[in-house]
Amino acid sequence: MRGIPFFILIFLIKLSSFAQLSEPEKKHFAGLEDSLKKLQLRVFYSKKIADRFEANKQFLAAWASVLQEEKSIQYPFDSLSDVSRLLSPDKKFRIITWNIFKEDGTHAYFGFIQVNNIKTVKKGLFKKETSTQYEVFPLVDKSATVKTPESYVSDPSKWFGMLYYEVIKSDDDFYTLLGWDGNDKLVQRKFIDVLSFKADGTPVFGKDVFKIPGKFGKRVMFEYASEVAMSLKYNDGRRQIIFSHLAPNSLDPMLVGQYQYYGPDGSFDALSMKKGRWTYEAAIDIRKDKDKNDNVKKPEPEKQKPVYKPK
Repeated sequence: MRGIPFFILIFLIKLSSFAQLSEPEKKHFAGLEDSLKKLQLRVFYSKKIADRFEANKQFLAAWASVLQEEKSIQYPFDSLSDVSRLLSPDKKFRIITWNIFKEDGTHAYFGFIQVNNIKTVKKGLFKKETSTQYEVFPLVDKSATVKTPESYVSDPSKWFGMLYYEVIKSDDDFYTLLGWDGNDKLVQRKFIDVLSFKADGTPVFGKDVFKIPGKFGKRVMFEYASEVAMSLKYNDGRRQIIFSHLAPNSLDPMLVGQYQYYGPDGSFDALSMKKGRWTYEAAIDIRKDKDKNDNVKKPEPEKQKPVYKPK
């Protein structure tokens, strides 16, 4: 039997210590959760947007304080329903994100990553030392300054903000994140984002892991009308990311590229993991995979009413 590599052994030891919280610890974090929940109400339900942002300053500070406690990654914070809290399948990290609607129709994003990091540090010319360490990284949204989201690569201090709703452990040394961005009053966006970690443990967003004809991005972006819904989710049975095919709601060539008129056309495409890369497959057959939660009804263009029409 082959031996377990040293760095994997360390991670397995780390996970073995990922035991359930004791009752006193649960009580402690429940108290912290209650304080966060009170702030959450002000952040998301204050009548004035200015009041929401003011409360959010306290919300950020409270989260930062709570997350400094290493065992906080084991507590679910389930009552904070307006905040996305995604634990990776291997329990290496949890990513926490939320958004606040702004008066101009755009969104501001906030969050943190908690990481059980495995760090590899050089000790001399031929020697490396591996260690584990718990770390917390604030996510600082810089999306308003990013002109080309699909090619953008950054660390948490220059994060392209979005609300994550699913995390996938890929076959290689990265994780795939599915996210949503409200963008503006006309167009919303969904993303297939990629998270990896440098040898020193620093998270990196964006990576060249996609094999899509005509595209060379570090993440995948879908743009579509603000009043319609598209499906983007991972099918574990098929090991595919399956998504609605988007198209303009009429054959008018003037609408090509005007995403306030885009929506699902009733067909589906997919990305399959092949040799460490997400590889594009067009027009897949999902009839055997349909369930009551899949919205596969073809949209009715005449019922889609854009906010404005192009000149």
